[in-house]
Amino acid sequence: MKKTIALVLSSVLLVILSACGAAKDSSNSQGETNVTPKAELVIKASNYKFDQQVYHLKKDVPVKIVFENEQGNHGVLIPKLNLQLDSEHKSAVVTPKETGEIEIACSVMCGTGHSQMISKIVVE
Repeated sequence: MKKTIALVLSSVLLVILSACGAAKDSSNSQGETNVTPKAELVIKASNYKFDQQVYHLKKDVPVKIVFENEQGNHGVLIPKLNLQLDSEHKSAVVTPKETGEIEIACSVMCGTGHSQMISKIVVE
């Protein structure tokens, strides 16, 4: 009985670990392909902050978003644009389709100030 329980638990653990280590969907970090950007936005990160509190973009204008990690280990997550950038995926082209505010946050657990590492993009 103990061997059966151990086998089941081992199988469950194996499934969980394989799911956590699965390859990322490249569409989430690569942005749009075959789209020529008409603007560029550089987001710089250092310990527990982005270089600006507010970034500005234009609606329906393709923009190349470039991530630069200046200090520490960080990434940027922009869920409304379906975009995640980090040290492996440093840039992508996206086209904001709606006006309004978009929250951005650090996507890499970077230490005690990680939860306060947020900023926003205003799409006009």
